[in-house]
Amino acid sequence: MQPETPDLFEAQRPRLLRLAYRMLSSVSDAQDVVQDAWLRWQRADVSEVQNAPAFLSRIVTRLCLDAMKSARVRRETYIGSWLPDPMPEPDDDLRADNLTLTLMLALERLSPLERAAFLLHDVFDMPMDEIAATLDRDVAAVRQLASRARRNVQADKPRYSVSRDEGDRIARAFLDATRTGNVGVLQTILADGVRIVSDGGGKVLAFPNAIVGLDKALRLYEGLFRKYGDVETIVRLVWIDGLPGYISRYNGTLQTTSFEIEDGRILAIYKTRNPEKLQHVTGTGGAIH
Repeated sequence: MQPETPDLFEAQRPRLLRLAYRMLSSVSDAQDVVQDAWLRWQRADVSEVQNAPAFLSRIVTRLCLDAMKSARVRRETYIGSWLPDPMPEPDDDLRADNLTLTLMLALERLSPLERAAFLLHDVFDMPMDEIAATLDRDVAAVRQLASRARRNVQADKPRYSVSRDEGDRIARAFLDATRTGNVGVLQTILADGVRIVSDGGGKVLAFPNAIVGLDKALRLYEGLFRKYGDVETIVRLVWIDGLPGYISRYNGTLQTTSFEIEDGRILAIYKTRNPEKLQHVTGTGGAIH
């Protein structure tokens, strides 16, 4: 007996939300797309659907491709540095479709079709013929799209894995050093070419451009501590899109901080402070699990 229509959709909802989030880098946009997919599913003749997961993935992917057009227009007028919405992960999250924040940033360089082909095939393990039907392209064209995308993001795939224990240790060391103004400790854990990216979206105070280099980073944190002192309150250590980090409040403003780490040193620091990107972190919106 075929499951009831709502049960079919609800069983797929978590995967569809993750697919839409990986396509759009926005939790709220992903939720809107999946809700639209639900409405279309309600109107569909389910008795004619032979493969519900593939059918729903097709709907969500096509809706995402449409949504990406307006998202890119909004991105052109975005104030300051832009980062994907941060997605805190459960400690035991081992899903194959998990991507690091650095890889998600690399996906932004791809065309919408390249991004869809890469995600559907390399991340969500969809067969090529299903992807071809989804994108309305032949299989050979889809293979080219996925191959071109793979080459473009290859350099941004993590070269070294960081254990949970080491990642949490470095995140805690960074937090303690910035809260106490300990520049000596920061100098030992930040890489020479460290890059700091802060996304406030024009809503809250953030660095308008990336800060690059160890000397600039040390002067920055030394200056912040001298001016404000210890004003950061830790909420919890957490991994965010495959990177170690934490959720905190800085002068009362909620933010997430995550770290790209290599050989025990921090290569990049990603701070998201835009409140519109943190609603799911505060619990006012549904996180994607």
